[in-house]
Amino acid sequence: MLCISALSVGFVLALIPSGSDALSEGECEVCVSFLGRFYQSLKDNNVEFNSAAIEKELVKMCKDAKGKENRLCYYMGATSDAATKIINEVSKPLSYHVPVEKVCEKLKKKDSQICELKYDKQVDLSSVDLKKLKVKDLKKVLEEWGETCKGCVEKSDFIRKINELMPKYAPAAPKVQTEL
Repeated sequence: MLCISALSVGFVLALIPSGSDALSEGECEVCVSFLGRFYQSLKDNNVEFNSAAIEKELVKMCKDAKGKENRLCYYMGATSDAATKIINEVSKPLSYHVPVEKVCEKLKKKDSQICELKYDKQVDLSSVDLKKLKVKDLKKVLEEWGETCKGCVEKSDFIRKINELMPKYAPAAPKVQTEL
């Protein structure tokens, strides 16, 4: 009899959802941010909330995604080169207006890599000395702006290009005077 009651207690505990499934602060930041913006764009554009329409819009949004968000789209199967396709795990819950945090929790169970994605730190151009940054970071600034530096070989070339483009992409940042 004691054995049966222990089994029934174990069964009941297994049915109770554990708190460890919930996302902690900062976890799945790319997923939550991207799907949050996606959900808002669906509402703003008056898209019909059914799975097919949501999948179509998600694939369209993923075509323009860059960096970590593109990687998220790849993991979800919303890119043309994706190996797996779990896009329905996004479209169906969103069609029922499930919060994006819950959608990301479910995606985490399917593929843990989704929640391992983190945004890169943004370089604050108003306070940083470009000469103290690594070339890799200078290239990343240009990449975020959608620019390239053809013919740039040395660090000073990248700094010159960033200073050239700064009024266009970061007008609030003061032009850093560099002696090259």
